Amino acid sequence: MGILSGIFRSRDKPVDRTAGSSFAFYLGSSTSGKYVTERSAMQMTAVYSCVRILSEAIAGLPLQFYRYTDDGGKEKAVDHPLYFLLHDEPNPEMTSFVFRETLMTHLLLWGNAYSQIIRNGKGEVVALYPLMPDRMKVDRDDKGKLYYEYTLTSDDAKTMKGSTVRLQPYDVLHIPGLGFDGLVGYSPIAMAKNAIGMAIACEEYGAKFFANGAAPSGVLEHPGTIKDPSKVRESWQATFGGSGNANKVAVLEEGMKYTPISISPEQAQFLETRKFQIDEIARIFRIPPHMVGDLDKSSFSNIEQQSLEFVKYTLDPWVCRWEQAMVRALLTADEKKKFFFKFNVDGLLRGDYESRMNGYATARQNGWMSANDIRELENMDRISEEDGGDLYLVNGNMLPLSMSGAYAETQVEEQQSGDDPDKQKSRSPDSDRRERKR
Repeated sequence: MGILSGIFRSRDKPVDRTAGSSFAFYLGSSTSGKYVTERSAMQMTAVYSCVRILSEAIAGLPLQFYRYTDDGGKEKAVDHPLYFLLHDEPNPEMTSFVFRETLMTHLLLWGNAYSQIIRNGKGEVVALYPLMPDRMKVDRDDKGKLYYEYTLTSDDAKTMKGSTVRLQPYDVLHIPGLGFDGLVGYSPIAMAKNAIGMAIACEEYGAKFFANGAAPSGVLEHPGTIKDPSKVRESWQATFGGSGNANKVAVLEEGMKYTPISISPEQAQFLETRKFQIDEIARIFRIPPHMVGDLDKSSFSNIEQQSLEFVKYTLDPWVCRWEQAMVRALLTADEKKKFFFKFNVDGLLRGDYESRMNGYATARQNGWMSANDIRELENMDRISEEDGGDLYLVNGNMLPLSMSGAYAETQVEEQQSGDDPDKQKSRSPDSDRRERKR
């Protein structure tokens, strides 16, 4: 049994992906020779832009808490404590926007987002506090049960005591990203550190190029022997080095000659490489290039479609992770049958004004949207029930398939009855019914 127990733990024990990422960062480097961490990656404009786009998109979506009604519908559970926490204020120090933006940033950089759940004596959730992923360790105890071990610093809110605190899954809202064990996610920055490292190297090369002068480096040739070459080099650098000294006219004495030896950035395809690295980083986070400022392949005909694909294929998976993680961690077994969380992405899927109006007209004329349904989607005040705001209308020229031809049959019977008074008296009850329906 001891051997079997050891096999069970070694197979099912999740590896701390955050610590693993740090190990790869600090004991190894990217192929470009540049060290890449979650914080250094944020100094890249493309990484910063992608993280900001996704985190602000998730934070800006309306987050609602619903309950199922007896008639099979749903309604906002505004009387439940979780509604206020997630919709308005998860803790006294943060708004809902800041809280979700912070957790989404952690999720995009470290691959995991953690939040401490504060409960009262009844077990109800009263506050949520973000926890730093790089100080969280996920492990199993001797019985195979998960636990979270968090290292505290002076910057943390005083919701826990000690330098290291062990938290149970009951006390942690954990949103994992893509991972291999389904429990802890991998850091996207660690997985793509070579691409990000190359982007950092390209940016550093460009910065040093302009710092050393907007001209290729070269060799100063002297026909004789120079007693102090370093002094000549420093004098040349002080006079002509740096972008501020570009295009100055050099005066060479004693037969000196300047010979450039480096190729230009254009010949090295420096600019093309930098542009490709931006696309590479956007590909990591599945961000359309036009959202990070690359408009080469965007036009008025496809940019709207790319924005819709961003919602469907980029935001929706993250939204599902959030919704299901909150249901799992914040609701009891009984509440899971009655309540659910929902991010409203309808606003991001809205078309232009003309397209929306045409869609509303179709829905209104076919009877599956009322005036108030439309006004609510357009953020307009409701029309009172007395004024017909909740009426569902249909066109009068539409009939059920079973009644097709009823009008034509009635006209023929009426014509025959007008020609023969006896036939008018002997009209069938079915004909009377069809006439009344007409």
